[in-house]
Amino acid sequence: MNHKDKLLEIYKLSFSLTDIKNVKKETKDFIKSIGERINTQKGVFTVLVTLITHKIIDSKQDIRRHQTSMKGGFSGRSIDTVHITPTLKELGLPSMAESGWLTRSLEQPYPYNLDYNGKISNKIVKEAFLHVLDFVEKNPSYAKNVLRLLLAEAIQSKNDSIVEIVPLVNPEKLTIEKIVIALDEHFRTKYDTHGGSKLPVLAFFSIYKSLIKEIGRYKDCRLAEMGSHTASDRTSKSAGDIEIFRKKDLFEAVEIKLDKSIDATMVRIAIEKIARYNPNRYYILSYVGLKESDKLEIANLIDTLKLEHGCQIIINGLLPTIKYYLRLITSLDEFINNYSKLLANDSEIKKIHKQKWNELIDKYLK
Repeated sequence: MNHKDKLLEIYKLSFSLTDIKNVKKETKDFIKSIGERINTQKGVFTVLVTLITHKIIDSKQDIRRHQTSMKGGFSGRSIDTVHITPTLKELGLPSMAESGWLTRSLEQPYPYNLDYNGKISNKIVKEAFLHVLDFVEKNPSYAKNVLRLLLAEAIQSKNDSIVEIVPLVNPEKLTIEKIVIALDEHFRTKYDTHGGSKLPVLAFFSIYKSLIKEIGRYKDCRLAEMGSHTASDRTSKSAGDIEIFRKKDLFEAVEIKLDKSIDATMVRIAIEKIARYNPNRYYILSYVGLKESDKLEIANLIDTLKLEHGCQIIINGLLPTIKYYLRLITSLDEFINNYSKLLANDSEIKKIHKQKWNELIDKYLK
C-alpha cells in the first residue's frame, strides 16, 4: 500500500476517536495546539502527516531523519510531493502549494530531534511538532492513532469554515454600482484573522471566468487554477495571482494587492517574472493605489520594459478595474454566483469572511 492509500485509510477512521485510549494526554494536548493553528502552520501539519504516515508503513525508519543526506535518512519531501500534499488537497484539508518542505524552517538539513534548531516561528507549534514526532518515534505502535487525532483536527477546521452562501433572490435587480459597493466593504472590513487578502483575487478570478467566455481577446484562452495565496514568490512557481494561458503560453498575468501600494520595487519584481514567464500583458492592481513618490520611476520602468521586451505592464486600482470589467460581462448574477461559490469552497477563506459576504448580499444585493 502506498502513502496515499494509507493516508486515505486513516482519514476514514478519523471521524470518530472514541476508541483511542493509548495516546497520553500530553501528546493529545500537543496535537490540539497544532490543530488550533493549523491554517497558519500548514507546513508543520503537512510534514507531520507525511512523517507519521511513513512511520505506519515503515515502522523501522527513524522519521526524524527526513532527508537522504542524513545517516539512515529518507526523502520525506518526495513522499509529500507525490502522495501527501495532492491527497490533502483532494480531501479539502489544509495543505501547502507543493510540499511542506518548501517552508524554510522545515527544510533545514538536521533531524527533527527535540533540540532541532530550525526556526519554526511559533514556539508553541515548534515544541508540539517535535514532541509529537518524538512520541511517535518512540511508540511506533501508536502512530496510527496519533495520525487519526491530527487528521481529526484538520477535519474540524474544515467543518468550522463551512458557511452556506445565501443565493440571490432577485438577480435581475443587480447593478454594477451595488456590486462594487458590496465588494468594497467586503475587501476593506478589518477581520481579526488572515485570509482577507485573497478576497479580491477570488473576485477577479470570477470576472475572468466570464471574460474568457465572452471577450474576443481571450479566444482559445484558459484560466489556470489558483494557487495558495500564502505561498511565497520563491515557491509559488507562478507569474501572478491569476494566470491566463493561450494553449501552452502564458498570455496574461494579474498581481493583486489589497493593503500595499504599488511601488517601484513591486514593478521590478514583476519585470523579473515577465522575463521568466514571458506574458503578453501583466497587470498590477492595488486597493491602495500607486505610491505617488515612485510614479515617475515606475513610468520609466514600464516604458523600458515595453521597448526591450514587448510586454505591457498595466497599473490600476482594484475597484476601478472591477467596475470596468463588470461593464464588459453579460451576466452580473453569474459573476456573483461564481464569487460566492469560490468563497464557500476556498480553504484559505475563513468563516468570518463568508458570513460577512452573506451580510452584504442581504444588505446590497438581494
